[in-house]
Amino acid sequence: MKKNLVTSILMTIATTILLGVIYPLVVTGLAQLLFKDKANGQIIRKNGEPIGSRIIAQPFSSARYFHPRPSAAGNGYDAANSGGTNYASTSQKLIDRVRADATALHEENPAEPIPVDLITTSASGLDPDISPAAAEFQIPRIARERGISEMVIRDLVQKHIEPRSLGLLGEPRVNVLELNLALDDMSSGNH
Repeated sequence: MKKNLVTSILMTIATTILLGVIYPLVVTGLAQLLFKDKANGQIIRKNGEPIGSRIIAQPFSSARYFHPRPSAAGNGYDAANSGGTNYASTSQKLIDRVRADATALHEENPAEPIPVDLITTSASGLDPDISPAAAEFQIPRIARERGISEMVIRDLVQKHIEPRSLGLLGEPRVNVLELNLALDDMSSGNH
């Protein structure tokens, strides 16, 4: 019995060191070596300062910018509290929020149907991308607010459409942070 107890204690220590220290260090080291940008959260920097992550949505409320999908993560776009609301489709809170968002968007662009991703949250509440249709829907507002032609902004959106991964996974998408940064660069003349 004493032999079994010593063996189990030694196995616990060995597996803790192997799986709790060595394995995580090896995986972290390989990630830093092979996928440095992805392993560090795909941080976007401007003038050496971090301004956001390519993979986590940030709120943009100014009419001069493209807006991401609505977020139900914490108080909105809170990476520490990600997740959907889990409201049922019959939930009055969900119905009221979608109606309010749809009304505001319809006032912004009454001639166009509202893309669904502008009134629905993603599962995580942190989706950094919108559909090309959602970007297109917002062009008239941004052109009006910035005094830029819609065609110039439409060309910018087209340049930022990312195709399906591997040609078949997911949907075409536009990263909101990258598009807004390009919009600012274009507006300031930094081509």
